[in-house]
Amino acid sequence: MSPDAPARAPLRIAGFVPFSTVDRPGRLVATAFTQGCPWRCTYCHNPSLIDPRRRPGATWSEVLELLRKRRSLLDGLVISGGEPTLQPGLADACRDVRDLGLEVGVHSGGPWPTRLARVLPLVDWVGLDIKAVPDRYELVTGAAPSGRAAWESARLVVESGVDHEIRTTVDPTVHTREDVLAIGARLTALGVRRWVLQEARPDGARAGWVRRLDRRRLSDVLREDDLPGVERRVGV
Repeated sequence: MSPDAPARAPLRIAGFVPFSTVDRPGRLVATAFTQGCPWRCTYCHNPSLIDPRRRPGATWSEVLELLRKRRSLLDGLVISGGEPTLQPGLADACRDVRDLGLEVGVHSGGPWPTRLARVLPLVDWVGLDIKAVPDRYELVTGAAPSGRAAWESARLVVESGVDHEIRTTVDPTVHTREDVLAIGARLTALGVRRWVLQEARPDGARAGWVRRLDRRRLSDVLREDDLPGVERRVGV
């Protein structure tokens, strides 16, 4: 780096998975998990990633070196979280991955639409979580207002033309059947091309929420014939 070049913001990496077939559908990717998230979602199964002050588990340089060694085996890298758009170094990290000839995917909850908009030209795919209709977002995230930001992020993703998948994790302690159908109607009106329903998992979640969940499943919220054609991911 030139002495006159601006200092790069670090990407705080909590962990790294060298091979994944689930973090970006249809691709073999590595996944880097960033540290820090502004929300406290009811069903969060990795709460250790929430605190941005927690000591990172790896450096970005270490991640890049692993990618260099494996790039002939991989389609790309997915940057997940936590919440990647919390990281000031996200755009530079996306450029680094593309410089290796790999595709870039980003998982986001969309809490900062402006930040997400800055990286959309640098990514090949976005997995965006939409958690509720706007006025019920706080019931899932514990943060108000969070729904307006997330839905603005969804609009930006759709209008960008970037390949995407919108995911909704159905929490039986919060969501009703009517809630999920309303999310679907709103996403359809927005022009979303791919929407996936995910089953909330008790693994790693907070004990109080697991007790409230009481083993309820996605099938306890939606009927089998609801939302035909929408993929349901259960037991993963």
